[in-house]
Amino acid sequence: MEEACDKSYVNELIQICGKNAEYYEKDETENGQRMYLAFLGIVDHVNTILPLVANIEKIMGLYDFDDQTPGNGYRSFVIIAQISIKHALQLCNYVAVNKDFIIFRKGLYVKEIEAISHMIASLATCFKHLCTLVNWSETGELFPSAEHYSEVLLQQSDTVNQYAFYGRCLGIQFCQSVQPLLRMIAIFMASFSEMYYNIGSFSAKAHGLYSGGKFLLDPELRAQRIVNISQHANIDFCKAFWFLTESELMKKIPDFMCSAMAVNIEIQIPPEPLKIENSLGVDIEIPIPSSHVPVSSIQVRLLSSTKREGMIAVWSDTSKKNNILPPSKSLILHCHGGGFVAQSSKSHEVYLREWACILDVPIVSVDYSLAPEAPFPRALEEVFYSYCWVLKNSHILGSTGENIILAGDSAGANLILGTALKCIEYSIRKPNGLFLAYVPVIVSSTPSPSRLLCLMDPLLPIGFLLRCLKAYACPDPIVIEKGEENSEAEASDLTESVQNACNLLQIDNKNNASETSQPTCSPDLISGCERNGHGNHFLDITTDSNGSLPVSQAKSSEIEKATEATEKNYKNTFNSMRKKVTNLVVSTLRLDSKPGTGKVVNGNEPIKLSSSNSFKDLKFLVPKDPYLSPYWASDDKLRQMPPISICSVEFDPCLDDCVMFAKKLKRLGNTVTLDILSGLPHGFLNLSKINKDAEKGSKFCIERIKELLSRGSGQSKNCSDVNENLSPTNNVACDS
Repeated sequence: MEEACDKSYVNELIQICGKNAEYYEKDETENGQRMYLAFLGIVDHVNTILPLVANIEKIMGLYDFDDQTPGNGYRSFVIIAQISIKHALQLCNYVAVNKDFIIFRKGLYVKEIEAISHMIASLATCFKHLCTLVNWSETGELFPSAEHYSEVLLQQSDTVNQYAFYGRCLGIQFCQSVQPLLRMIAIFMASFSEMYYNIGSFSAKAHGLYSGGKFLLDPELRAQRIVNISQHANIDFCKAFWFLTESELMKKIPDFMCSAMAVNIEIQIPPEPLKIENSLGVDIEIPIPSSHVPVSSIQVRLLSSTKREGMIAVWSDTSKKNNILPPSKSLILHCHGGGFVAQSSKSHEVYLREWACILDVPIVSVDYSLAPEAPFPRALEEVFYSYCWVLKNSHILGSTGENIILAGDSAGANLILGTALKCIEYSIRKPNGLFLAYVPVIVSSTPSPSRLLCLMDPLLPIGFLLRCLKAYACPDPIVIEKGEENSEAEASDLTESVQNACNLLQIDNKNNASETSQPTCSPDLISGCERNGHGNHFLDITTDSNGSLPVSQAKSSEIEKATEATEKNYKNTFNSMRKKVTNLVVSTLRLDSKPGTGKVVNGNEPIKLSSSNSFKDLKFLVPKDPYLSPYWASDDKLRQMPPISICSVEFDPCLDDCVMFAKKLKRLGNTVTLDILSGLPHGFLNLSKINKDAEKGSKFCIERIKELLSRGSGQSKNCSDVNENLSPTNNVACDS
């Protein structure tokens, strides 16, 4: 990129602004005077930000992972400053050339000029905070050491004019192909908030949907709404908005846009005693997940582009044995993202299907329990238990289990790291490698340069990020108590349901007289979707002497009854949220659309909110638990971690987490790679089927996983060799 902050570049901008200001100074119309002041404002703000940018440019290289991988929060802000000044120059040039034409829309471009002027001013405020962070931190460290700084940063964040980042300049830091998509998501978020908080009849809610079109025509109003949501909306709104990807309509998208799967089934892992042999050859018992909510089955999804021997989806398929391949040596255990509070393996099929096809290995994705009803450490317990179950039962998943890779994005990547640390603690077999996409490794409100990017991130505003972290790390005790009370009321029913399900799965010993026979089931007892490798399966952990897993599949009506009973506890939160969204049944909350004056009504007690206390409820401190924040794990444990591949993006709020964790692993002598993709937002994997640059990013992730798979099988492969279309420095170059 051309250096937008070079003197010649800046001098050209200041010169053009001066000429335009001189021209409009004589224009006595309202828009003319606004133009005049806006051009003067750009000059003032550019002169203010330049020395601040220069100070950060001098030190930003000290925080990179290495010379070949430039990237950190400081560098990201410098790039954004360059982009904003370049954008301002383009606008000013356009006005200078076209201002005398009759068709020139002065009323439109005055808003554009004002918007970029305000953005540069807001960036200048951010750079002042960056200079403060430099003083708080030691050289090379992106996180300050003192915890109280997080509270100070939250107070200072209110001084930043966030409206400038969510209006006409929304997402200009990202590549051009992504910008329209981000604008549409922002418009939908603002419109959805009106429906969500609209109290009244169905017609009132329909009016809220209809009036949402105003956010398309009025970017300034949209900015006000989004900032107001970020500051005041509670965690329920975040869950509701992200759970829209779980709607019945959205669930059908992978079937039309993604590769077809030979196997796509949900498996319920019953909470039974599970023993694994450790490194000393001693069987140890893996704890059954039980934190916060009663014991329940764990749902995982098995995805495979081909049917393989031993796979549960082919036990009943005796008609196409010629198309059944031998078991794969490899297997991927995946954890989805969603801020610990939302989404599922189903909504992440948009990229998992492609991974399964290209990598040609079975993928098992875990649907862990979500916060705030099931906060830390429940999700980690379930993922670790699922990993141990996979170790013992890989043969029914279409794999020999020789090479197991753990992969996850965002919150799921955090859980993957915690699982690897658990393996080290229990001295059981570690995974052969870890792939982590935009992973948070410090789950707290600790500030860093990249976390300031939340002030302008259209997908992960600062309020959303902090509420998700708080919901998982230290939720409101009232929420936990309420969740436990609701779960305890179902505990007895759940226990009986699990027992009934397990009883269905016991198979008579007479049916297993031959040790060489493969467990089969009459096809007429299985629904059509199950015959095609799609459906639900309940599994018993007990294996026979041959290592086969006994399974009994009852008639479809019995299976559905057992499934419904066993999933009752797990899907309680999800179903209630989906019902809330699809039926537009909102809670007794209301949010005023005017920024800084919103009122949240909870029952009969109105709570006055203002910009001065908008982040008051987001201040929280958590202990340095390595299973919550893997960055704080001891050096001894981190040295034992398997090879790790980390992928982040240059404008990701979690970028500094990735950089600092990779630097720490490298210092300890671990095998680690860090890639920082340019121009893509946090969560780009979910956009891979609707954006070409996000698809490039997903394919790059596939190549990194291939490397891990090759290393695990004793081979070596360089990512640059397998995909020459990806640039070696920032790896994915977005099209201009």
